Amino acid sequence: MTLPPADHATGLPGQATAPPGPTPPPGCPAHAVGAGPGGATRLYGPAAATDPMGLYEELRATHGPVAPVLLDGDVRAWLVLGYLENRDVASRPTQFSRDPRVWHGWTSGEIDPATSPLMPMIGWRPDCVCADGEEHQRLRGAVTASLNQFDHRGLRRHITRFAHELIDTFCEDGDAELVERFAEHLPMLTLTHLLGMTEEATPGLVHAARDLFKATETSLASNDHVLESLARLVAEKRSRPGHDIASALMAHPAGLTDEEVQHHLRLILLAGYETTANLMSNVLRMVVTDPRFRGSLAGGQMTLPEAVEQVLWDEPPLMVCPGRWANGDTSVGGQQIKAGDMLLLGLAAGNVDTTIRPDPSAPVHHNRAHLSFSAGTHECPGQDVGRIIADTGIDILLTRLPDIALSVPEHTLSWRSSTWARHLTALPVSFVPRPPQSFDQPAPLPPPPPRASTEPSPRPWPETVTEPSRASAPRGTWRARLRRLLGKR
Repeated sequence: MTLPPADHATGLPGQATAPPGPTPPPGCPAHAVGAGPGGATRLYGPAAATDPMGLYEELRATHGPVAPVLLDGDVRAWLVLGYLENRDVASRPTQFSRDPRVWHGWTSGEIDPATSPLMPMIGWRPDCVCADGEEHQRLRGAVTASLNQFDHRGLRRHITRFAHELIDTFCEDGDAELVERFAEHLPMLTLTHLLGMTEEATPGLVHAARDLFKATETSLASNDHVLESLARLVAEKRSRPGHDIASALMAHPAGLTDEEVQHHLRLILLAGYETTANLMSNVLRMVVTDPRFRGSLAGGQMTLPEAVEQVLWDEPPLMVCPGRWANGDTSVGGQQIKAGDMLLLGLAAGNVDTTIRPDPSAPVHHNRAHLSFSAGTHECPGQDVGRIIADTGIDILLTRLPDIALSVPEHTLSWRSSTWARHLTALPVSFVPRPPQSFDQPAPLPPPPPRASTEPSPRPWPETVTEPSRASAPRGTWRARLRRLLGKR
C-alpha cells in the first residue's frame, strides 16, 4: 500500500482519502492491544483472540464495510466486512486476483517469507486457489472432477463406519469430550481415506492442520509435515494408483504435475478438515446448549441439514478468508484500494451484516446464500462433501446417544481464535452408557478400470463398500428419543 501524506498518519497507508469514522469508545478492542501502527487494528493477539465478532463490529462502526487491519508481524491488509462488498470482491476476478504474487509486500520488505507464520495461508502455491483465468479453470476442473467421482451414498457408508468406530471408543464411558474425540477426527479420517492415505497418518495430520490455522511460530514446520506426507502419497500413487482423489488428479486430462497434485491434495485436506471440524463442533454445541435449537430438531421444525445451514450463517467455520490482491487502483466500501493491496474476505462479519440480515435472531436455515464457503469463481468446490460428513456424523451420534447433555456449566466453554478461524476447545458431555456396535470393515476398492485417452474424466467409482452387519437406527429415531427426553409427545 502506498504511503500516505504525513497529515494522514492516523490511517492505514492507502486510506488517506477515506473520511474519518467515529472514535471507538474507551475500553473497546480497537483502543487497546489491538491498535497497531497508523491506527490500524491487529487481527491477531489478545483482542482478536478473545472476541473476534466484537472486534469486527468495532471495525465496522469505525470504518464502514471495509477496514484497515494488520496481520501477524503488522502486515497491512484490508478486511472486507460488508456482505455485498464481500460478494463484490469475490466476484471480480479481473480486478481482485487470487495470485498472491500481485502483492507489493514481497518487495517492500514487509514480510520475511522464510519465517513468517502467514506463509502457509498467503504464500503462492501451484494450486487453483492461487490461480486466475484459464490456469484456474484447468486446475479447478481437475479438483472438481476428482471430488464429483464420489457417489454420495457410498461416501455416507464410509462416514458411517468411521463415525461408529469413533463412538465405540467412548460410548461405554457415559461421558466424552466431543471436539477431540469426534468432531476433529471424523473429517480427517474421511478425508485421508478419500485422498488415498492410511488411517495411521490421521493423528499427526490433525495436529498439523490445527497448527497451520493458528499462524504460530510452528506453522511453517506443520506445513512442511503435511507436504512431506502428501509427497510420499503422490510417489506411492504414481506406482500403485487406486480409487482415490490422488490417483484421480494424476489421471485427469489437465495433466497435473506431481507438485500440482501434492498441493491440491494439501488444499483439499486442509480446507475440508478445518471447516468441517469447526462446523461439527458448532452444531453439537448448539444441540447441548440451546433448548430451542434442540427442540426444533426434535420436533421436526428444522431438519439436521437445515440446522447445519443455520450454524453456517451464525458461526462460519472459517471467519476470515485469505485473500485477494488488487490488480489496479479501485475503491470498495468507500475505501481507496491501491494496486497490489491485500484484501481479506470477512466471512463471519459479512454473514451478520444488518444490510441483508436486519434481525440476526431470525431463522435463516432454509437459505444457502451465506458466505461461509466464500463466493464467486473460487467458492469452495468441496462444500457438499463437508456437509455430508457433518450431517451423517452428527445424525449417527444423536441416534446412538440421544440423551447427550453438557456436563460442565456453559459459561466455562472456551474458544481458541486466530486471524482465520475460531475453534471450540472442548465440549464435555455425559449420557447413559451404551455398548459398542460391531460393524464390518468395507471391502477394499478394486483398481480403477482402464479408460480411453479421449475420456474427459475418470469414471464414477463403483459402490463396493460392504454394508454394516447390523443396520443403524432408521433416520429420525433419535428425534423420537429426543422428543421423549424433552417431555414432548
